[in-house]
Parts: sequence; C-alpha cells; structure tokens
Amino acid sequence: MTAQNQQEEKILPKEPLDFPREPLDLPSGKEDRLKSESAQHESIPHPNEIRTILQWTAPGRPFRKRSKQYYLTSLLIMLLVEVILFLFSQYLLMLVVFSLVFVAFALATVAPSDFKYRISTEGITVEDHFFLWQELYDFYFKKREGIDVVHIRTHSFIPGELTITLGNTDREHVKSALLPYLPYREVIKPTFMEKSADWLTKNFPLEKTPNE
Repeated sequence: MTAQNQQEEKILPKEPLDFPREPLDLPSGKEDRLKSESAQHESIPHPNEIRTILQWTAPGRPFRKRSKQYYLTSLLIMLLVEVILFLFSQYLLMLVVFSLVFVAFALATVAPSDFKYRISTEGITVEDHFFLWQELYDFYFKKREGIDVVHIRTHSFIPGELTITLGNTDREHVKSALLPYLPYREVIKPTFMEKSADWLTKNFPLEKTPNE
C-alpha cells in the first residue's frame, strides 16, 4: 500500500459500528413499544380536526294535518274580511288577504320534506346551507304544533333566526351539543305578534284540538 493510499484512508471517516443498522438490531420489546406509541398517537384526534357532534333528519318545518273545520272556518273568515274591504274599496288589501289565505292553505296541505341537520365543531349545516359559530348568537327551545323546535338566532339581520325541528332527536342531546359554542336562553319574552296569535288561537280557534 502506497503512502498516498494510506493518507486517503486516514482522511475518510469510518462508519460507526455501534449504531443499529436495521430495526431488527433494536433491543427486544423496544420495537413493539415504538409501534404501540405510534398507533396511540395516530388515534388521538387533532385539536383542529373537524368532527361531527350530532346529526339527524327531521321535517323542514312543524306540520300538523288539519281537519275540514279548519279550512271551512278560514274560508268564512276570509269572505267576511273580503266583503268589508270591498265596501271600503280596498281592492289591494283584498288581494293581499286572499294571497295570505292561499299560502296558509298550501302550507297546511302539503307536508314538508325531510331536511338533514348536522352540528359539527365548526358550525351548523342545514341541508346545503352552512353557518359558522361566529355567525350565530344564542339558542332556545319552543314547541310548535306539538313538535320540539330549536331556534338559533344569528348576528346578521338575514336570516335573523334558524328554526330547526328536532323530530325524534332528544332535546337534551341537542342542548348538550350546542352549549359549548352558544349560550342558552332559558326564558324568551314573547313578541306582540306572538301574543296576538296566541290570543286569537285561544279565543277564536279555527278547529277543535283532539283534547277538546
């Protein structure tokens, strides 16, 4: 071996022999422990991961099948109002009254289709519409047509409030899913329109309820 070859051999670094070349060189049981720790780390959800908290399917609005008495009483009241407006030559209001009664009959006749509702860590999905938690204000529950409904108010004027029917979903499940993100309003003061509607329904019912 020449002097030049000896000098190159001294310059080149030697490969360390104390490092494990393959996983098989690891001590017994260490490889299994590393695999177990890696699998456990992968199973822990990431804090920023989008998760579905609760989802259900329910009719798009509260619906109750009406009896013939409801339609007959509504028609009689409409005719009485139309005659009074006709005597005062309020033809535009006559058209408005007829339109409102027509819409009420359509809503009472046609059953609503089912909507898909989903509560996630990012917000609420109603069919194809998604609302971030930052866009929502608070929520409360009410019964409409004998069905539990959750009302979620928004910061913006439009839509102003989301009306979501619960269907067969328990109210407490929905409440526990919403509480980490929105404040719950236990008491809601009824508006003037709601008070007037309740008074009319109580004193001038359009149909008899089954309990009556």
